[in-house]
Amino acid sequence: MPIDVEQLTAPAQLESLLGESAHRPVLIFKHSRSCGTSAHAFDELRDHLEQGDSAARYGVVVVQTHRALSNDVATRLGVRHETPQALLVVDGRVVWQASHYRVTADAIAKAIESHGAVPSQH
Repeated sequence: MPIDVEQLTAPAQLESLLGESAHRPVLIFKHSRSCGTSAHAFDELRDHLEQGDSAARYGVVVVQTHRALSNDVATRLGVRHETPQALLVVDGRVVWQASHYRVTADAIAKAIESHGAVPSQH
């Protein structure tokens, strides 16, 4: 995976990513290592990343090892927990989300493209 993908393991990392969403889109992917559907969605995320050309930043939360952080993502962003789940965050708010088989490389790319302009903070 490219350098812009961060394994999220601590609340401070989540806060940093949410802060960064004021400057560029952030995609948070919640992944379950024991779920075939999640493995499929993770492959789609990898396919998207291999295409390059994204101005977004990426974070991955593995729910088996970081369940509290996964719950914190849901609470902080006001979304229902699902896995797999892709959340596109702009300026601290979820502007697009998908779960299960709706997480595709094409859907991720289109969401980032349509939400690529992030308001500047002054």
